[in-house]
Amino acid sequence: MKRRSWWWRAGLLALAPLALAGCGQNVLVLHPAGPVAREIDRLIILSVILLLVVIVPVFALTSYIVWRYRDKPDNRAPYAPQWTDSRTLEWIWWGIPVVIVGVLGAYTAKTTFALTRPPESNSNVVTVDVVSLDWKWLFLYPDERVATVNYCVIPTGVPVQFVLTSDAPINSFWVPQLAGQEYTMPGMALRLWVQADHPGNYYGHGANFTGKGFADMSFTVEARSESAFRLWAQGLEQHAPALTDAGYQLLKKPGVTGRLSYGDFPKGLFDQVVWQDGGQYMSSMWGTPTMGSMDGQSGSNLASLGGGDGR
Repeated sequence: MKRRSWWWRAGLLALAPLALAGCGQNVLVLHPAGPVAREIDRLIILSVILLLVVIVPVFALTSYIVWRYRDKPDNRAPYAPQWTDSRTLEWIWWGIPVVIVGVLGAYTAKTTFALTRPPESNSNVVTVDVVSLDWKWLFLYPDERVATVNYCVIPTGVPVQFVLTSDAPINSFWVPQLAGQEYTMPGMALRLWVQADHPGNYYGHGANFTGKGFADMSFTVEARSESAFRLWAQGLEQHAPALTDAGYQLLKKPGVTGRLSYGDFPKGLFDQVVWQDGGQYMSSMWGTPTMGSMDGQSGSNLASLGGGDGR
């Protein structure tokens, strides 16, 4: 008996680190830093709770049944070989999962549709066009006329819409502390809303394996105050070199690079990247002002193609 008790305690101690693994700061998705990420965090917590409602009783009942009806000479558990079913039990083990799926499905749908809108009503929306390349990330600021590689700067407390496409294999844009994942696909422009509450540097990475340089395909989202963001953009515009068409052709070639900054880029570059691979858009995206790359004629083309009103 003492030996069994010792093994039981040793097993619990071995499992303790696994139970506490999600409490560390390294699990970024569980430490949201903005309203979008908090919505996703609440959905994750609700999903875990509802799963535990099923998992815990199942493991408990399995352990009890194995212990109660184990084969031993003096076992007095009732023996009922003719027992076939129980309507009460059928209602329990079918009813509970149906309720759980219904609750989880309804909350997931509510959260999903909520995340298609700006996290706050704010007229100072910042647009950042994102192009995933092999193996780097290009960020274009159509309003500020600056561009960066492998890092981007956003203002705190302001909704930011990332408009995503790819000039390489399909990837997935992910900043765990600020938002969920959104695909980057050739020929498509998809939107992801993000907002940071406080200044800081937030880790981002491609979530789809895309070849030997995938491990280096990370980027940093730097959240700064709105005034610091404006000063940063003005500084790049005045002092950083311009990204030319020839420079973009070199940049898009497969390879790993560090952080780069540009004070200008060719007009309509984002649109050209999307158009060259088919130019398919989500029609519901283009009803919002300042949507990706809507500078001059380029933006009106996107709006009309997507079915928006071009406002």
